Amino acid sequence: MSKPDPAAPTGRVPVLNIANILTISRIAMVPLFVALMLQDGVWWRLAAFAVFVVAAITDRVDGELARRRNLVTNFGKVADPIADKALTGAALVLLSWTGDLWWWVTIVILAREWGITALRFAVIRHGVIPASRGGKLKTVLQIVAISVYLFPLPDQWYLQYPAHAVMAAAVAVTLWTGADYVAKALRLRRQARAGHPDGSGEG
Repeated sequence: MSKPDPAAPTGRVPVLNIANILTISRIAMVPLFVALMLQDGVWWRLAAFAVFVVAAITDRVDGELARRRNLVTNFGKVADPIADKALTGAALVLLSWTGDLWWWVTIVILAREWGITALRFAVIRHGVIPASRGGKLKTVLQIVAISVYLFPLPDQWYLQYPAHAVMAAAVAVTLWTGADYVAKALRLRRQARAGHPDGSGEG
């Protein structure tokens, strides 16, 4: 029988832990990213790209820390997707505003993202719906696509194809996972009304 990890926390997990601090720091990076994007020049754009990538990396790190050190909290389950949506939402809006990305792509993605966030809050009294594997794939695709759009590539048309291809995949997975979350929320609500709430928010 393996011994428990002495570094793992015991008892009630505090809300203020390293994973949640990283999540909060990611939210704090959003205004910096926006300020850099609003500046003119290649170096400002590269700086905005760097901030976006660092913020995206914290998403991966805080998730791993939360799972490995048993630091998962309901606050983290809710705050983490909000941080992701604030970062990607700001990037999408600014990319459309600068003419790098079609507005319809930004509108479709943001409508899905904030709609699902509102849905999570609407059913939170019945249980928390954490990110599913499809949701994580969606996040990765969005981040990769946005990163390619953010990087100041030359204007040659053939260099834009990789960004367009990844963004197309991101939009498809975004819509598919959105429908999946709606189905899970409805199932969670039915279970609660039947007197057998799942409470796990199976992802």
